[in-house]
Amino acid sequence: MKVIYAGSFDPVTNGHIDIILRSRDIFGEVIVAVLNNRNKKVMFSVEERLDLLSRVLDKEENIEIDSFEGLLVDYAKKKNCRTVVRGIRTSMDYESEYTLARANMHYKDGVETIFLLASDENSFVSSTLAKEVAQFNGDLSIFVPDIVGKAMMDKIKGGK
Repeated sequence: MKVIYAGSFDPVTNGHIDIILRSRDIFGEVIVAVLNNRNKKVMFSVEERLDLLSRVLDKEENIEIDSFEGLLVDYAKKKNCRTVVRGIRTSMDYESEYTLARANMHYKDGVETIFLLASDENSFVSSTLAKEVAQFNGDLSIFVPDIVGKAMMDKIKGGK
């Protein structure tokens, strides 16, 4: 079975990687879909996020990395996939994800949403927190893979 794990992945975190690998292990194949949201201020371009994901997951099988604009339901239909996976860290995540899942279920042909709980070691990890730590030149290793941490620091220092 093929599932979609969609998000901004700006940047991709250890928590994202955990959900991607667990989803692949459960369902067999995962499409990691980077959302191009033109209204959101981002650290990395879509192309940079795709590249970072490809580099971090380069040795993994049955993982497709792609990007999309627009509605997830439309993208899922285009990819012939009826199931999406979402990671949940907190009850606040559940509240917002629940509403989206219900809407996605009933909109057009609809998609089903499967929630995976964040693993204990990643329950506090977020892209927002990683970016804040990076701004203060902190240790990013508990938040993001090393490749991503280096790219973040290069971006902050004006490189790349």
